[in-house]
Amino acid sequence: MKIAVASVNNGPNGSFEVISVFTARSYCSIAKSESFSRTLSTVTESNSSASNAAESSTAQASTTHRVLTLVCPDKPGIVHAMTAAIVASAGNIVELQQFSSLDTDRFFMRIEVDSPVTRGALLAEVNPVAERFGASIHLDEVGRPIRTLVLGSTAEHCVNDLLFRQRTGHLPIEVTRLMANHPNLANIANFYGVPFEHLPIKGPEQKAAFENRVREIIKEDGIELVVLARYMQIVSPELCEELEGMAINIHHSFLPGFKGANPYRQAHERGVKVVGATAHFVTTDLDEGPIIEQNVRRVDHTDTVKQLQAMGQDEESRTLTQAVKWFAEHRILLDGHRTIVFR
Repeated sequence: MKIAVASVNNGPNGSFEVISVFTARSYCSIAKSESFSRTLSTVTESNSSASNAAESSTAQASTTHRVLTLVCPDKPGIVHAMTAAIVASAGNIVELQQFSSLDTDRFFMRIEVDSPVTRGALLAEVNPVAERFGASIHLDEVGRPIRTLVLGSTAEHCVNDLLFRQRTGHLPIEVTRLMANHPNLANIANFYGVPFEHLPIKGPEQKAAFENRVREIIKEDGIELVVLARYMQIVSPELCEELEGMAINIHHSFLPGFKGANPYRQAHERGVKVVGATAHFVTTDLDEGPIIEQNVRRVDHTDTVKQLQAMGQDEESRTLTQAVKWFAEHRILLDGHRTIVFR
C-alpha cells in the first residue's frame, strides 16, 4: 500500500501549488514553506516522545520491588547514608519507616524500593553503609512467599485460616508441610493439598523424634518460618534456641490466669469481660516470648462457654494470621524482649 502526503499553498487565481509530496517509500520535492517544516518537526517530535515513553515504560516494568531492613546502634546520618546508597544504585524509595529505641539506643528501619539493578548490585551499594554503622541488614523481594512449616495438634481453626489465606493469595507464605502429633488435621491438609506428617508424642523418646523431624524438615525444605498453630506441646529449650526469631506461637489471652485444660470454662466461671489472643515469638520462657500482636473482644454474662470458645478461636485465628503476615512482609524487628512492628 502506498501512502501519499502532500503539502500545498494557495496559488494565483485560486489555484493550488504542490510544494511537497511524500510516499511510503520516498519523498520528493523540497519544502518551500516554514509551515511545512514545522509540520514535519512536530511529527518527528511526536514520534520521539512516543519512543521515549515506550522506553520509560519498559524500564519501569523491569524494576524489582525489594524490601530492606536495618538494625544498628542509633547515631546521626544513618537515613541519609542509606537512602543515598539506594539512589546511587538508581533505586526509587517508595516506602520508608524508622524508629529509634530510647530503651536500647538502637535504630530500626524498613525501606521498600523499586530497583532496576540486580540484588548483588544493590547490596554492593548498601553493604559499605551497613559496615560503617555496624548494622545488620536483610534484603528480599516484596511478596516472595516465605517457606513455612506449620505445627499443629487437633484444633483446626488456626491451621485452616493460614492455609485458606495462603491459597487465596492474601498471605505471602508457602506452607511446604503440616506436621502434627495427632492425625486429626490430615483431612484439612489434604483439602488444601499440603503434605501432612503425623508423629505421635506419648513420651520423651517420641517427643525427641518429633523435634528431630522438625529439624530435618527445616533443612530439607529450606524453612524460614515455623508456626505453632495451636500445637499443644511444650517445645524443648534446645529447639527453642535453634528457632529463635523464626518461630511464632499463638495462645488465648487468659494466660497466666487460666492455665491448663478448659480455659474458656474457667473464664466463664469467673465472669470474664473480654476474650482474646496473643501471638509471640517462641522462646525458652513458656508463652512469654516477644509479643507480635494481640487482639481482644468484649463478652458478657450472657455468653455460654461454647460461645466464648468460638469467639476466642476467631481472635486466635486472626491474630496468628496477622503476625505471620507481618513476618512474611519483613515488618517485625526484635528489640531485646520486645518487637518493633512497622505496620
